[in-house]
Amino acid sequence: MDRRQMITGAAAMSALLTSKVQASVPTRSFLEIKTWYLHNSHEAQAKRISDYLETGLFPALTRAGAKPIAAFSNLIGADGPYLVTITQYPSLVALQDTLTKLAADETHEKASQQLSSGAGMPFVTVESSLLHSLAILPEPAIPTDAASRPPRIFELRTYQSQSMSALNKKVGMFNNGEIATFQRLGMRPIFIGESIIGPRQPNITYMLSFDNLDGREKLWQQFGSDPEWKRLSAPPELKDAEIVANISNTILRPLPFSPVK
Repeated sequence: MDRRQMITGAAAMSALLTSKVQASVPTRSFLEIKTWYLHNSHEAQAKRISDYLETGLFPALTRAGAKPIAAFSNLIGADGPYLVTITQYPSLVALQDTLTKLAADETHEKASQQLSSGAGMPFVTVESSLLHSLAILPEPAIPTDAASRPPRIFELRTYQSQSMSALNKKVGMFNNGEIATFQRLGMRPIFIGESIIGPRQPNITYMLSFDNLDGREKLWQQFGSDPEWKRLSAPPELKDAEIVANISNTILRPLPFSPVK
């Protein structure tokens, strides 16, 4: 074997090893969270938006190659009433492709026109944010046992950090033990991601699910006294009080057609 063959063979082997490593690392996805703010009036906004999501937007997103994850109504939290939708995209290119396909989807356009044809406004306003999932949970965990149990409640939590450095420390905590502690205790993380578009940055937003409100309270108490969590948060530089500026949360319940429930 001459020198040129050796170099070519080495390059091929390097490319093969690189591709195997890349294939073994799950691709982090992108999650769009939309909040549809409503008001209580004769306009029946909650029903109009719910119908549009179920029969118009979610099917259109699926046809376009996106993955609708969930649809919720607020149970406990400020600024209600509102609905929350979550859509997964494998990449930013896929998100752009979805938007292009939605614009050309005649069936979705008819559903959109029907939404706007009722009396008054179909909603007050819509706010959207885009998350990049963390490595510990690159794709949402969709429960597969929904048909055999009552719907659960879901907690959406946002941790706003004091700086990018503080955010990176919190990301490390989630990736290196905090999410695993949630899973071990049965707090059932659905997704977690860093906000790349949206308000109150820098922040991390994640979702947990619980059987009921009483179960939620008990599990959070267990988490606070868990030895592994205490070990993880023991170093002074990893104290939540030092790296998290604000924590906000809402309690949601799934709409009947929500994939996650």
